[in-house]
Amino acid sequence: MRIVVDLDLCQGHGVCQDEAPAVFTVPKRGLVEIVDATPGDAERAAVEAAIRYCPTQALSIAEEGESAVKGTD
Repeated sequence: MRIVVDLDLCQGHGVCQDEAPAVFTVPKRGLVEIVDATPGDAERAAVEAAIRYCPTQALSIAEEGESAVKGTD
């Protein structure tokens, strides 16, 4: 899995950092920074929660060989 961020949508709420701190960081008055753009399966649930709860839907997952997929079911 590869994480994709749309910085035009990100408003720096920090929900992603709360859900997956090993993968995302949000500096004060800043936008999300991806610490690990290709996390392992151990982080998948946390990353999916970060994507699901992002208030601006700025995050998505792209599986190898696929385009970015917004949100998860």
